[in-house]
Amino acid sequence: MTRPAILALADGSVFHGSAIGADGQTSGEVVFNTAMTGYQEILTDPSYTRQIVTLTYPHIGNTGINEEDVESARICAAGLVIRDLPLMASSFRSQRTLDDYLKSQNVLGIADIDTRRLTRILRDKGAQDGAILAGPAASGDDAVERALAVAREFPGLKGMDLAKEASCASAYEWSQGDWTLGEGYADTAAGERPFHVVAYDYGCKHNILRLLAARGCRLTVVPAQTPAAEVLAMNPDGVFLANGPGDPEPCDYAIKAIAEILETDTPVFGICLGHQLLALASGARTVKMNHGHHGANHPVQDLDSGRVMITSQNHGFAVDETSLPATLRTTHRSLFDGTLQGIERTDRAAFSFQGHPEASPGPRDVSPLFDRFVRVMRERR
Repeated sequence: MTRPAILALADGSVFHGSAIGADGQTSGEVVFNTAMTGYQEILTDPSYTRQIVTLTYPHIGNTGINEEDVESARICAAGLVIRDLPLMASSFRSQRTLDDYLKSQNVLGIADIDTRRLTRILRDKGAQDGAILAGPAASGDDAVERALAVAREFPGLKGMDLAKEASCASAYEWSQGDWTLGEGYADTAAGERPFHVVAYDYGCKHNILRLLAARGCRLTVVPAQTPAAEVLAMNPDGVFLANGPGDPEPCDYAIKAIAEILETDTPVFGICLGHQLLALASGARTVKMNHGHHGANHPVQDLDSGRVMITSQNHGFAVDETSLPATLRTTHRSLFDGTLQGIERTDRAAFSFQGHPEASPGPRDVSPLFDRFVRVMRERR
């Protein structure tokens, strides 16, 4: 037996489907992701906070859910939109179904809708404020009107500071490293860790920390609003600026802290939101994109080597390349739409990348950026 569900967009578009996950209502910015794998990593990515994710691949949930393939402690997406939920989950690693997983965390979803039509709307009109009503909430003659009202009440992500919401509450140490089938994640605490890295958590994905730990970094993760003086007092070899959700411009506390850290010439490496914040702290500007980049098949060119990498992306804001000051240079550019993907300070040991090079679930083309960060810290010593 199925339960009714309604997806409504602020532009007036309405989709009727079947409810998956919890009953009730949710709202957020509706975006589409073109990745064919990794739905569990996508759901638990803190960068999707206050966003309803549409997955363009038609069969979602067919490999179930397991406890290892997560990027944070909980589902962060505000809702899930899919074409088809398979009746069976088939994987030797599966521990529960996607439907059960969503219900356990009170997350709403909708299936059995035309995701191709929805994706075309989001592509042509841009990411839309939207709402999902599921179960009893989607019943009644006025259900569509209520769904449209909830969608139009969402204030939008522009101007919304979500980094402090997605961040950790207090500082902690991280030692979990690479994953091996049958063995799980390695503990790097007993190994050689020559570099102390302080990581700002704006909504950090776990696998980003794992890749740093696997490269000999002793990690101290700190909340987004930690002052620069507290970070510098830890005498780090490098400072990492994590990914995260929302608009970077309202994060004045982060921009101020990064600017102060840059003055000390401590090596700095930023990813996604961290990339945007590094740009803002260096005098550049950011802009809201039409529909953003969300997927695992985005070609990005390294302008120094000419090499083209296939990358994982998840962002709705971008650094305006025309606003770069003389102290910043472009290092990477998207071959999809020409937007800026990487920058480097010409006067400081600081660089950043827009995509998610953590290779979870893939691709792995950009993981050498972590090697570069370690190399910069070694050279500074």
